[in-house]
Amino acid sequence: MAGERAGYRTENLAAGAALTTAAFFCVALVGALAKVSGRYTSTGVLLLAQNAICLAAVAPVALRHGRAPMRTRRFGLHLLRAATGTAAWYALFFAITLIPLANATLLSYSAPLWMPLIAWAVTRQRVATATWVGAGVGFAGVVLVLRPQGHGVSLGELSAFAGALLLAVAMMSVRWLGATEPTMRILFYYFLLSTAMSVPIAAADLRAIAAPGWPWLIALGLAQWGSQLLVIIAYRFAPAEKLGPFIYSVIVFTALIDWLFWDHRPTLSTYLGMALVIGGGLLAVRAKTAAAQAVSPPP
Repeated sequence: MAGERAGYRTENLAAGAALTTAAFFCVALVGALAKVSGRYTSTGVLLLAQNAICLAAVAPVALRHGRAPMRTRRFGLHLLRAATGTAAWYALFFAITLIPLANATLLSYSAPLWMPLIAWAVTRQRVATATWVGAGVGFAGVVLVLRPQGHGVSLGELSAFAGALLLAVAMMSVRWLGATEPTMRILFYYFLLSTAMSVPIAAADLRAIAAPGWPWLIALGLAQWGSQLLVIIAYRFAPAEKLGPFIYSVIVFTALIDWLFWDHRPTLSTYLGMALVIGGGLLAVRAKTAAAQAVSPPP
């Protein structure tokens, strides 16, 4: 059982679900705060500020007993997680500047549809038929959101969809890291590496932060820190594939925020797309084969 392995607790799906839902409420706040903060600086600077604020919050706690507790034999996996996570956040932040917040979030958080397929690519074990059917249904929903009237896909939509692929890898790597790495070490390496990776992005997209933007940026960083912490703890209670459906709570939270604060009401096509993506995701993550694959970290 997962709870018998190093780094895991005895499986508790209810606790994992509650923590995952709380984490993705924080993610919805990150998207909304990024949309507001984007008025005061560029996407690259926004990404750097978010990661640097989180690093400043985590580093004193992580290093309070010196550097020894932060030593790791899984630096490559930390690097993969940071690279895909940083790229996924940049893609989402960029998409938010071009398309409605709810649409950008829906496309980005089609990530759980990819998670069983990533597990298959790593382990080469057979994927259950339900997984393929669920993924197909979900991807039909993505297509519906991307091309509701048959128009070409916009740059913002492409960015959000690319973010989904990257986010799926990042989320699977969190589960793999959780097998051997303590929570604080995972957070420390993520924010350290993502901050370093954000520097050249910000330098290429440099724009000074206007004074009114700082409170929003600080709130953004704290929401991001909270989301990462809650996700890592959640994956210690249950496998990533079993918690996948609860990730979709971010779509509901974001749609409500987008409606309440920006008066963006989803179209019928978007509602149908949401239903297909969520329904497909629920089918996909129920496959026992995929859930078993997610527990085993890559070699």
